[in-house]
Amino acid sequence: MTIDHIDLSRVDLNLLVALDALLAERSVTRAAARIGIGQSAMSSALARLRILFGDELLTRAPDGMRPTPRALALAEPVRTVLRQVQILVRRDDVFDPRTVERTFTISLPDSAEVLLGTRLLAHLRREAPGIRLLLRSLDRAHLLEEIDADRLDLAIDLSFRGQAHHKQRLLYRDSYVCLFNAALVGLTPPISLDDYLRFPHVLTSLRETAHGVVDDALAKLGLSRTLAVTSPRFLAVPFLVRSAPVLTTMHARLALLFAETLGLTVSPTPVSLDEVAVGMLWHASYDDDPAHRWLRDLLRHLAGEEPALS
Repeated sequence: MTIDHIDLSRVDLNLLVALDALLAERSVTRAAARIGIGQSAMSSALARLRILFGDELLTRAPDGMRPTPRALALAEPVRTVLRQVQILVRRDDVFDPRTVERTFTISLPDSAEVLLGTRLLAHLRREAPGIRLLLRSLDRAHLLEEIDADRLDLAIDLSFRGQAHHKQRLLYRDSYVCLFNAALVGLTPPISLDDYLRFPHVLTSLRETAHGVVDDALAKLGLSRTLAVTSPRFLAVPFLVRSAPVLTTMHARLALLFAETLGLTVSPTPVSLDEVAVGMLWHASYDDDPAHRWLRDLLRHLAGEEPALS
């Protein structure tokens, strides 16, 4: 398609910046603060955007401003265009992690924060002291919305169901093992299935249910286990296990770290469990961003490089 330079010159690129902020915040006041202009200037920009696109774009609703179907259709193309413009104008800058100043917001479970966050922070303080991390708890229900609104740079989790404008990459694969306090349960690895079922278990579940992959595997054998505690916090589990004659089944990398730190014992599980894949997800508009790409490559290096999920 040939570019009509005369027609395009009539479009103020700043209006697209304002539109992106309005669609992300769905509030004139918050959008104005986001890009550092006054509320009246943002209201004026919205009025000009409505004329430009021949659509209301945002309408008032009880819970704020609601985007029209036309506005929703514009959201991804506008974000992509702005990201490409940003990359273009920075193209001559050589990315140097030693001098760059930037904050990355990453959503991840506490298990990944323990495994990757510690190594990532140590590396950044040595090699990229101007890069700061804002780590947030994983909210699966609103994860894609947060990515699309540019409130998250990256998410790390077991699995993702992204859309066409999301990218994902495998970080590492992990297996399951059993973790316990040998002094309290009187067991040595490898433990038997009878012993596995004889002791009560601690389950980690981010969902409001006392059921996990172990229960599914046991059900196929016509068996079940007794749960003593169900907790949403991975970091609490090893302390619970250390204090009582109970068992827990968790990802091997995390269990080995807890075993070494707290004097616990690790054993293969006596029931077959599938491996898990831990990956990262980001908005496609950041795919060629030098700093973002550097961070993704660093995370893969720290986790152990693996092929792509998709």
